[in-house]
Amino acid sequence: MQDITITIVQSDLAWEQPLKNLDNFDKKLEPLKNCQDVIVLPEMFSTAFTMDVQQFAEEMDGTVLLWMKEKAISLNSVISGSFIFKNKEAFYNRLVWMKPDGTYNTYDKRHLFRFGNEHNFFKAGTEKIIVELNGWNICPMICYDLRFPVWAKNNYNNGHFQYDVLIYIANWPEARKLHWQTLLKARAIENLSYVVGVNRIGGDGRGTRHSGNSMIISPRGETLCEMADHTEDVKTIMLKKSELLQYRDKFNVAPDWDEFQLI
Repeated sequence: MQDITITIVQSDLAWEQPLKNLDNFDKKLEPLKNCQDVIVLPEMFSTAFTMDVQQFAEEMDGTVLLWMKEKAISLNSVISGSFIFKNKEAFYNRLVWMKPDGTYNTYDKRHLFRFGNEHNFFKAGTEKIIVELNGWNICPMICYDLRFPVWAKNNYNNGHFQYDVLIYIANWPEARKLHWQTLLKARAIENLSYVVGVNRIGGDGRGTRHSGNSMIISPRGETLCEMADHTEDVKTIMLKKSELLQYRDKFNVAPDWDEFQLI
């Protein structure tokens, strides 16, 4: 395991305008070639949090995935974000973990935001994923998943943790930004892992405001980075393996975690 650098991109999103959003991210990502290991974009970064699945859903050979592939290759970095994916007649809020070699992993959002009627348009995912990068195990999730600690619970077996970094991409409303900030810290502390939260700013087509407050939290629960309210920003932070291992060695509560089976 070596140190890794993560770039988080806090941006406004144009409502239901994929080409405009991709052009915006083209400009934001242009200076980042060979600068980091992972670039994290917000949830539904090409459309914002729309329920118009019929118009904006794409399959895995669509514009958004091809754009992610081109960017990952040209920037020599993993790029992660979600878009509306169509599989036959089902729709998913799908996170893609696109690697610099053009291969990718996917995660379909497990907890659908019923207060925004997401559960009426999308099908829930059933499997969380763990991706490996330079000796780090990373678990990416999406927005409303943050409220469900059992789904995100780290595992510990024979001295090994299931993951080292937990990532949340979001369109999290400003009205509940205290929940966002508090729960990100809680997930870091309880799972003995780094936590990365990337949120959008601006208003959407349904009148919901988003303040951003994208954050990177240490396993101690310390804020390593927090972006300002209502501000577009791009920041790169190094996650240090030595600090993770030292803290886990010093205060390893994992052997006392309750054992359970998720059904």
